[in-house]
Amino acid sequence: MGQTGGCRCGAVRFEAEGAPEHSTLCWCTECRRSAGAPVVLWTLFGRDQVRITGAPTSYESSPGTTRQFCGTCGTGLFYLNEEIFPGKIDIQGAAFDAADAFAPAAHIQVADAPGWRAGMADLPHFPRYPGME
Repeated sequence: MGQTGGCRCGAVRFEAEGAPEHSTLCWCTECRRSAGAPVVLWTLFGRDQVRITGAPTSYESSPGTTRQFCGTCGTGLFYLNEEIFPGKIDIQGAAFDAADAFAPAAHIQVADAPGWRAGMADLPHFPRYPGME
């Protein structure tokens, strides 16, 4: 059995077999805007390695690029671009059931990252919301 995952409401589920070609943190403007997050973890698999149940909603975010998400709860799930990644599917890492399924191996598109990215490691860390530990 591979790594499973899906959207928050469970309408779209997937299973990915084997190891991804990459697992990277993307800082590009398009990914950040699409996810509404400062950075997105992507894991790239061959399409033949991934089985999807349910029907994700597709959105062409730029020519040749399709982003897929759950049309019910809005969870971002997949990125498809045949020119850049022929026969591949990028899966948002946070959509896996196991949070530690695939650790990122690199930061990409850092030219688009906000200037505060460089100081993130220096920020205070809390095990839960401050004051609610």
